[in-house]
Amino acid sequence: MARLKGPPRRLGFTPRVVGFVDRAEAERARDRARVEGNNLRRLYRTKRWRDLRLVILTRAGWMCQGCAVPHLLVGKAPEPDSPVVDHIEPHRGNLALFWDECNLQAVCKRFHDTEKQAAEHAAARDGAPGGGSKV
Repeated sequence: MARLKGPPRRLGFTPRVVGFVDRAEAERARDRARVEGNNLRRLYRTKRWRDLRLVILTRAGWMCQGCAVPHLLVGKAPEPDSPVVDHIEPHRGNLALFWDECNLQAVCKRFHDTEKQAAEHAAARDGAPGGGSKV
């Protein structure tokens, strides 16, 4: 019996994600739907937020405030050392807390997406104040 060397030709052209050309397009569509469904996410696209973000990054000297070893925040979003302005205490829709400069810190994407999110999820699970928000 002959061995199959690859998928049959008719299966080789199926999209990786159903309904989308590729995974990146599917992720962009998911992000757009998430932004449209949540009014608070729109705040991150405003000029006021962009200006405030620069103030916070400059105040921190473009150094990560979360990691044990300080390092420069460089690059754009997919890179682990790209700058993220993070709410120290989750705002949960409180606009005064959202815009409060004292509640913002400059961190790297790696810290924000791993340690910070894990701490917020654990606090939310335990019911402690300061628990995470996916907003």
